[in-house]
Amino acid sequence: MKRDPGPEVPGAAPALPRGVRPLVVAAYVLLAAAVALDLATNPSLTFSPVLATAPALASLGTRSARVPLATGLIAMLLVAPLALADPGVALPVHLTAGATVLAITCVSAANVVLVSTRERQLLRSRSIAEAAQRALLRPAPERIGGLRIAVRYASAAAEARVGGDLYEVLGTPYGTRLLLGDVRGKGLAAVETAADVLGTFREAAQVEPGLDGVARRLDATVVRRGAGEEFVTAVLVGVPVGDGAAELVDCGHLPPLLWRAGEVAEIQSPTPDPPLALRQLDPGPYHVLRTPFAPGDTLVLYTDGVTEARDATGVFYPLGERLAALPDLTPGQLADRIMADLRDYTGGELADDAALLIVRMERR
Repeated sequence: MKRDPGPEVPGAAPALPRGVRPLVVAAYVLLAAAVALDLATNPSLTFSPVLATAPALASLGTRSARVPLATGLIAMLLVAPLALADPGVALPVHLTAGATVLAITCVSAANVVLVSTRERQLLRSRSIAEAAQRALLRPAPERIGGLRIAVRYASAAAEARVGGDLYEVLGTPYGTRLLLGDVRGKGLAAVETAADVLGTFREAAQVEPGLDGVARRLDATVVRRGAGEEFVTAVLVGVPVGDGAAELVDCGHLPPLLWRAGEVAEIQSPTPDPPLALRQLDPGPYHVLRTPFAPGDTLVLYTDGVTEARDATGVFYPLGERLAALPDLTPGQLADRIMADLRDYTGGELADDAALLIVRMERR
């Protein structure tokens, strides 16, 4: 399994978004122009109150309180020459300007400290959850049972909470079995649920002859957690050795995509089953869908962090279209191309964790 680069180093100053940078530059230009006009124009008119914007501007994009404090000190020092250049302005006006600069400086520095402290706390909590999550998600084998496998997992942006995406690939007496799922919710509770589901799958996949039996045991596991409205969407795939077909149980998850000779189609079960922990809403047996899976065919399993990623205009990532436009690639190459394209599409950051599990039947 490969992961995209994680969040930036704790405490690092965040880069200003591209759309914000011109506005900040324009504000500094206007501030400088106001000071120049004050020195060059009517001595009965002053622009010194605008100096209070300097520490506020300096606090943008920094996590060091020294920056707005130093900027505020410089602004305070500028109030004096402006007062001398404007003898026609009443002294209380200049004193008010100085007091305003001092107040805004203190507020800006305090805000930087509060924001940086909160970010460190969030990053610490996220790091704990990510460490637990990574301990659960074992590297998938690159080859197993005549299949080539690739898994890619991209963590969300640093300010988003870690999600509960999960996956597993196992060789069993019944062929190769795969699981991809997504826990409803975020944080450590989601990771704990993912741990329970993965533990049950690793045991049940080895002893249950049918995927329906595996799904039923997974559902019972999530129900036993008794965590309120918590549920898990999951798709289970089985590839029996030499069968020429794949079996699928879709528990409320996004339908897998089948790439075959440059054509992409959804493998949509005619009777999807409810997410894990919600079987009681639709009692009855699980539905196992059989679909042809021949040498050269590729199955793409994914979580909603992929298809619900948005571009700058709010349009969802068109995974099926992008997949159809790609050439015949190995699962690893295909996964790398999709994840790189996803990053470009979203401008470099994901709002939710995104997982891909790609399986290709090798040509004999």
